[in-house]
Amino acid sequence: MGELTTESFAEALCDQTDQLAALMAGADLSRRVPSCPEWDLRRLVAHVGQGHRFGADAVRRRVRDASEVTAPTSIAVPGASAELGGWLRAGAQELVDAVRTAGPDQPMWNYLGVDLHAGFWLRRMAHETAVHRADVALTVDAPFELDANLAADAVSEWLSAVNSPGAAAHRPDLARELAGHGQTLHLHATDSPSLGQSGEWLIRRGPDGVSWEHDHQCADVAVRGRAVDLLLALLGRIPVDGERITVFSDAALFEHWARHVTF
Repeated sequence: MGELTTESFAEALCDQTDQLAALMAGADLSRRVPSCPEWDLRRLVAHVGQGHRFGADAVRRRVRDASEVTAPTSIAVPGASAELGGWLRAGAQELVDAVRTAGPDQPMWNYLGVDLHAGFWLRRMAHETAVHRADVALTVDAPFELDANLAADAVSEWLSAVNSPGAAAHRPDLARELAGHGQTLHLHATDSPSLGQSGEWLIRRGPDGVSWEHDHQCADVAVRGRAVDLLLALLGRIPVDGERITVFSDAALFEHWARHVTF
C-alpha cells in the first residue's frame, strides 16, 4: 500500500468535497437520506461544511481542550441552495490551509482524543467527507467509488475511532455492546493486492472492549470484499447480507458488529 501522507489527505479532502458538491448540485435538498434517516440532504451538506470549518478554526487557534470550542452546528450555513457547493469547497480549502500553516505535527486537541496533532483533521475529514459523499450517492441513486488505498485507510481509522476516548464519551454503552469473550472477525480487501497486510484486519472482542491489528488469521467470521465495500458495510451504508461483500462462518457476529458500531 502506498503511504498516505498529510498532502495525500489534503488532496483527498478537496477531491471528495468537490465530488460531493457536484453530486448534490441540482438535487432536491429536502430528500431524506436513507443511510442517515434523521437528516435530509441539506442537513447532511451543512454537517459536512460545518465539520470542515470547525476543524479549521480549532487548528488556527491551536485548541488544547474541549472547553475552548463551540458546537459545529453554531457555524452559519448559506440559505440559498446555489451557494452551498462553493461554501463546501471553501471550507475544505480553509481546513487544508490551516493545517499547512500550523504544520501537521502541531500538538492540539480533537474530539476523538487520539493522534493529538493538527494533521488529524485532514485524515478525519477526508474520510468523513468520503462517507457522506456515499450518503449523497445513495440518496440520488448515483454510483459511488473510492480509491482502494483511501478506503482501506478509512477502515483502519474507523476501527481506531471505535476504541477512542471520544467514542466512549459519546456512546458510553459502546464498550458494553462490543465486549466479548475472544470472538474474532477478519476483514479482507480483495480488490488491490498492492494493499498487502494494510488490506487485512483482525478484530478481537474481549471483556475490556475491542482490539485490532493488520493480520491474516482464521477467525470466527471472515468478510471479503473490495475495500470500499468493506468500509460501507462497516458503517452501515450497505447491507451486510448483500451482494457486495461475502461473509463466511458466523454471519451473526458481523451483523451484531455492524448494528452496534455507530456513534
